[in-house]
Amino acid sequence: MEILRWLQEWYATQCNGDWEHGTGIRITSIDNPGWYVAINLIDTELEDKQFNLIQVDRTEDDWVHCKIENGCFIGAGGTGNLEEILMVFYRWVTNN
Repeated sequence: MEILRWLQEWYATQCNGDWEHGTGIRITSIDNPGWYVAINLIDTELEDKQFNLIQVDRTEDDWVHCKIENGCFIGAGGTGNLEEILMVFYRWVTNN
């Protein structure tokens, strides 16, 4: 499954007239350089779901760190790791 299509569908299912007015989903670049992903979990079925910290440091440019913090899925990684961050979220959501 194409990860962006899946993320779009997941986002659409969360939109309830209120949730989407909060932080929703943010994907931004960081100055390491790399990526930062924040996905609001409050008022979703994932709000209380357990998540184990992920910290993969392959090289200075190839790394992924994911965690749950203050009701958000937070993922960060190197310039080539955006898809991997989104796949971590996908696997957690779908239990794959």
